[in-house]
Amino acid sequence: MIKSLVVLAAEETAETSKHNPIFPIWQEVLLGAIAFGLLCWVLMKYVFPQMEKTFAARVDAIEGGIKRAEAAQAEANQLLEQYRTQLAEARTEAARIRDEARADAEGIRQDVLAKAREESDRIISAGREQLAAQRESIVRDLRAEVGTLAVDLAGKIVGESLADEARSRGTVERFIAELDAAGSTGGRR
Repeated sequence: MIKSLVVLAAEETAETSKHNPIFPIWQEVLLGAIAFGLLCWVLMKYVFPQMEKTFAARVDAIEGGIKRAEAAQAEANQLLEQYRTQLAEARTEAARIRDEARADAEGIRQDVLAKAREESDRIISAGREQLAAQRESIVRDLRAEVGTLAVDLAGKIVGESLADEARSRGTVERFIAELDAAGSTGGRR
C-alpha cells in the first residue's frame, strides 16, 4: 500500500512536470471561477444589502445626531437669548425700583423736614407767646411794685402821705409814663 501511494505520487508528479507552469490547469481555473462567482453571488445577495443597511443606519444616526445637536444648539441659543432678555428686564426693573425708592426716601425726607420745621415754628411761637405773657406779667408786677415804691418815696420826699388812692394812682401812672418815655428815648439813641 505504501508502494502504491508512492507510485501514485510519482505519477502525479510526472504529470505536473509535463505541464507548463505559466499556464494554469483549465480545471482549476474553471473551479476557481465557479467558486468566485458563487462567493460574489452570496456577497451580493446577503452580505452587501446588510452592509448597505448598516451604512445607511450609521449615516442616519450621524446626520440625525448632527441635526439633534444643531437643534439643541439652537434651543440653547434661544434660551441664552431669553436669559439675557430677562436679565436686562430684571436690571431695568431693579433700576426703576431703586429710583422709586430714592424718590420715596427724598419725599419722606422732605415731609420729615417740613414737619420738623412746623414743629420748630410751633414751639418757637409757643415759647414767644409764653415769653410775652411772662413779660407782661412781670411788667405788671413791676409797675405795681414800682408804683408802690414811687408813692412811698414821693411821700417821704414830699413829707406828706399820699394815701388818697386817686392821687397815688395818678402819680404812679405819671411816673411810669416818664420812665417809659425815658427808656424809649434812651433805647433809640
